[in-house]
Amino acid sequence: MAKRAIFEEVQTTARPAATVGVIDGAKRGSRVLARAWLITLFVLVVVMIAVGGLTRLTDSGLSITEWKPLTGAMPPLTAEDWEAEFELYRAIPEYQLQNQGMSLSEFKVIYWWEWGHRQLGRVIGLVWAIGFFGLLLTRKMPVGWSGRFLALGVLGGLQGAIGWWMVSSGLTGTMLDVASYRLATHLGLAFVILSLIAWYVLSMSRPEAALLQARRDKDATLMTLGSVLIGFTFVQIVIGALVAGIDAGRNYIDWPLMAGGFTPPGMWELDPWWRNLFENDGTVQFFHRVTGYALFATIVAIWWRARSSANRKTTLAFAGVMHMSILQMLLGIITVMYSSPWYFAILHQFGAVILICLAVRARHRAKYPLTQSVRA
Repeated sequence: MAKRAIFEEVQTTARPAATVGVIDGAKRGSRVLARAWLITLFVLVVVMIAVGGLTRLTDSGLSITEWKPLTGAMPPLTAEDWEAEFELYRAIPEYQLQNQGMSLSEFKVIYWWEWGHRQLGRVIGLVWAIGFFGLLLTRKMPVGWSGRFLALGVLGGLQGAIGWWMVSSGLTGTMLDVASYRLATHLGLAFVILSLIAWYVLSMSRPEAALLQARRDKDATLMTLGSVLIGFTFVQIVIGALVAGIDAGRNYIDWPLMAGGFTPPGMWELDPWWRNLFENDGTVQFFHRVTGYALFATIVAIWWRARSSANRKTTLAFAGVMHMSILQMLLGIITVMYSSPWYFAILHQFGAVILICLAVRARHRAKYPLTQSVRA
């Protein structure tokens, strides 16, 4: 048997280099498509919230008195169609008690606002269906995500039903507007959907392997505080919807007092007492103010705790929430002091969108910290 040299090559055929992230690579395209679809949905929901706010501010929400999810997509096309729609509107309390004598041309303005609002809802549903079933049929659905994406569609359908439940409250009796608690439910669910989409977009922006690795370094305390932050912000948004539902922001325009006192006059004058929480403009605005102060204090406290995080990017995420809360509080004060003109009201509502999305991002960073250099 021949002797071999110590450094003799024993195999000359080159071996292929190991591929990193084979599992992620197989699903990389599906995550990119899913993320693009989610971002589209996110933008549409943000626009929907703004359009819904403008629909309320222009008193257009009751202009369409029927709920026709499919055939309602077609607007009136003839003079007879317009007259029929106008006749339905003339039968409800808002026209009889508030808009008596409105012309057909004036009715068309509010009709188009509400029609556009409902049409945008249909577009969102169509975009969801195309994306969801498209990912399934092309086998591009990310593993483990079909249930979560299906839930978005279910919530969207529920939102449409709640929208009609809200509108129907203003079609009978002596109501001039929709019931404030139904409006709050409708807007609250919109923010739930928006927050879920924001979380999913953040998760889809990073490979699954990177998320699993990052989760090992999660900050459990900041995750809990992030949940508190999201929940508290959501409560404040719902109370803000109650304010909007009864136009409570247009009264008591002094600040920091209300009609010269810490609490408004007649705060508990309605009977039974709980009606004041929904129907008394002074009471509703008072609680919106107080909850805003408490939320701001909570945000500052959580930001102070986040400063001790080992991950600088996580700290910055919570700092972003704190800075936005300052701007949002100032917007709220200005909106009240100018008796809630539509442009300030919409800016304040859009500020709520940014604030809750930043809170979602902060919690996501606490659960899945971004990598940082040793120097950082």
